[in-house]
Amino acid sequence: MPDNTIRSNSEVVLIGAGIMSATLGVILKELQPDIKIEIYERLDVAAAESSDAWNNAGTGHSAFCELNYTPEKADGSVDPKKAISIAEAFEVSRQFWSYLVQENKVPSPENFIKSVPHMSFVWGDKNVQYLKTRFEALQANPLFADMLFSTDFEQLKQWMPLVMEGRQPDEKLAATTVAIGTDVNFGALTRSMFNYLEKLDGVSLYFNHEVKKIRQREDKSWRIKITDLESGQKRKAYTKFVFIGAGGGSLPLLEKANVPEGHGYGGFPVSGQWLKCTNPEVIAKHQAKVYGKASVGAPPMSVPHIDTRVIDGEKALLFGPFAGFSTRFLKNGSYLDLPLSIKANNLIPMLSAGYNNIPLTKYLIEQVRQSPKDRIKALREYLPSARSKDWVLEKAGQRVQVIKKGENGGGVLEFGTEVINTQDGTLAVLLGASPGASTAVSIMVDLIGRCFKDQINTPEWEAKLKKMIPSYKQTLNDKPELLEELRKQTAEVLKLNRN
Repeated sequence: MPDNTIRSNSEVVLIGAGIMSATLGVILKELQPDIKIEIYERLDVAAAESSDAWNNAGTGHSAFCELNYTPEKADGSVDPKKAISIAEAFEVSRQFWSYLVQENKVPSPENFIKSVPHMSFVWGDKNVQYLKTRFEALQANPLFADMLFSTDFEQLKQWMPLVMEGRQPDEKLAATTVAIGTDVNFGALTRSMFNYLEKLDGVSLYFNHEVKKIRQREDKSWRIKITDLESGQKRKAYTKFVFIGAGGGSLPLLEKANVPEGHGYGGFPVSGQWLKCTNPEVIAKHQAKVYGKASVGAPPMSVPHIDTRVIDGEKALLFGPFAGFSTRFLKNGSYLDLPLSIKANNLIPMLSAGYNNIPLTKYLIEQVRQSPKDRIKALREYLPSARSKDWVLEKAGQRVQVIKKGENGGGVLEFGTEVINTQDGTLAVLLGASPGASTAVSIMVDLIGRCFKDQINTPEWEAKLKKMIPSYKQTLNDKPELLEELRKQTAEVLKLNRN
């Protein structure tokens, strides 16, 4: 019987057509225009999972409003370290996106980014004190110098009129605001980048193609077996470097690669839902991303927020997300994803992480059992005047939180984004969730540094990286003049508020 398998060779294979693969593909083509790249996506369109506008918060995660990035220590002080690193990374993303717009590689910035103030909002004496301490810890840094804090009832009404409707002046309330916050449609941005990539020589993008096997050969190159889901046609792709950026689907592919660096990793899926406002009058009253404090045991993706979104030119208002549990790793995945991911090398970390995170399990059970009345009650903590008839429930994205081996051999549940690469630098895998998309550029530049070690420090690549990211190899929090200059420049190009 003849072998009808299609065979191809390339220098890079990207698995998954989300924001991470798009970012890595564009950067690599800028650094080395003759590089040959193949991209394989299981669905029929780019950015249909975690990168899609309805499947994430769209917050340009710059740590302006997300309280989970500034944990409170036992002595009541606030650690700003993580917030500063995320804010630095978002500035890098802004620079890169500005470069893409200036060079006409993506269309008008209004398609994917808008100015929307970022606010944090709390109530109760303890939380008000925490927010004040957080504000003082952050505002001392140039990255957060634009942040304002207030407990004044009239001021809060100006900042967020809808949130303040129906509240009493004697309530203990506080908020911070940063006017230069953004709303990002990562789906539109991702698709724009793939549209650009597809037009370039040496780039092939395949939709409806599922990776079935991935194996490293003796010469350190990779053989990937792929099936065209529409025709059943089999393919074999041979490549020097593989990036797995398949969202929740990355863990099963890492397991198929069977590399030592992937042993011990597991995944814990968390699903999400939004309440979406259907009343245009209510939507028009709110113009901000207002984040609150997470419940005890809640994963970071479940930090509650009342959120102005601009999706495909339409203004929307969302509240949530409400967490849930599903054994799927992707919104379009299989219910067998979780059970099939449990292997001998990750069984103990998975069991250990489950045992050590009982509050999370309890929280998810409570969320799954919520009634429509329970969700409206949660919404009314943020919008006291909310009417249930103005809101409908929408399914959001699926996230897989990373479980990895701890120092004692047990499991540690990681909230955030984790990049694993093999020692030889021929395979890299992205696992985890928030603030991934917002910090994609920094994550991919770091990945290139680890996997393309010989090229990254050449004068040619360094010059090109500095053209794309003017602050390359520098931090901005300790260089206020450069920060101011770059914020002004990127605000002009991306058509954003400067103050």
